[in-house]
Amino acid sequence: MAAQGRKNVHGKTGVRFKTGYTASKNKSMLRNVVTDLILNEEVEVTSGVVKELKHVADRLVTYAKAGDLHHRRLAARVVRPGVVGKDGKDALTKLFGEIAPRMANRNGGYTKSFKLGSRRGDDAEVVLVRWSDK
Repeated sequence: MAAQGRKNVHGKTGVRFKTGYTASKNKSMLRNVVTDLILNEEVEVTSGVVKELKHVADRLVTYAKAGDLHHRRLAARVVRPGVVGKDGKDALTKLFGEIAPRMANRNGGYTKSFKLGSRRGDDAEVVLVRWSDK
């Protein structure tokens, strides 16, 4: 029988089976979601992801509005390479070619979020995020 110890701490009998959602997993998830947002123009996520997603997406549009090589490389660090949408364009090309010109007259607030309700399986709040010009 295992010794009774403090829970969720490192050291004697602490943290045996707890799995964490690490920073690398969070970064990877955000990269996937923002790439889907660029390709599909909207994406459904849980309410916890919305704030980070909007921050990353708005920053990418700001990079795309600058349009030079340096900002394209900064955006390429975030957007997934090789992912192609329905129209045959990859996400980076669509961001710089279509989305940035649509947002040229805005100074921020490139995304909108709409609460959709609760997800059936785990009752998590689901939010629709889309570009604000749609």
